[in-house]
Amino acid sequence: MGTALALAAGLTWCYWATLVRLFADWQRDDNYSVGQLVPLAALYMLWHDRRHLQSCGIQPCWWGLALLVVAQAARGFGLIYLYESAERYSLVLTVAALVWLVAGTECLRRLRWILAFLLLAVPLPGVLHNCIAGPLQQLATTGAVCLLELFGVTVIREGNTLLLNHEVQVAVAEACSGLRMLTAFVVVAATLAYLVPRPRWQKITLLISSIPVAILCNLARLVVTAVLFLVASSATAERFFHDGAGLTMMPLALLILIGELWLMGRLIEEPPPRDQRT
Repeated sequence: MGTALALAAGLTWCYWATLVRLFADWQRDDNYSVGQLVPLAALYMLWHDRRHLQSCGIQPCWWGLALLVVAQAARGFGLIYLYESAERYSLVLTVAALVWLVAGTECLRRLRWILAFLLLAVPLPGVLHNCIAGPLQQLATTGAVCLLELFGVTVIREGNTLLLNHEVQVAVAEACSGLRMLTAFVVVAATLAYLVPRPRWQKITLLISSIPVAILCNLARLVVTAVLFLVASSATAERFFHDGAGLTMMPLALLILIGELWLMGRLIEEPPPRDQRT
């Protein structure tokens, strides 16, 4: 325990500037605000797996030193070329390297999914963010037009701006793209997939399904907001979009994911372990 605390303190000191900027981004950018919950969820995963970790033999491995060199090379690249994402990803890689160096291969193998989960705390690089946010915004706009017209609302689309019933104008801004909901749902699904005792294929299915679930929930939020613009005041619609939707969509998504687990468990019965077969 003393060694772990000393390593954590040293790592915090070395990456303090990176951590401060990362925390500032969590507070400033709503798309990645869920990142501040990732370390807490990772700590809970460690506590949940504590008995298995205690059974792992501590056998330091010098290959961890090689990985540490790679991590610091990535950090140096980020510092020299002002590529902040490289610094942040090098932090996760450094944690993995220290685990490998101090605790050994068996412990690293046991912690590999938690270490991979920590990558979700890092905001996407700018290029990747733009590649995802733009198409999501277009998809949200197109989906909202289709559903609103299905409900009998006349919609005229100009880019990402909608004119409803020739009266009310609604802009589907980048904040409406659903990226914030997507990052949050992926974190929730990854945490749930790690904690539930299910076959690996079900865990992977759950994680992948969080993407369409997030898109559908964001689409539902947009449609309800647009309807509120028509039947209520713009203040009410904006209040729902920024406050009420966040409180309703997350529980809804969680219920969908839990229902998905229940359905997979009901439809497909896994064979019993070898020692339980007759």
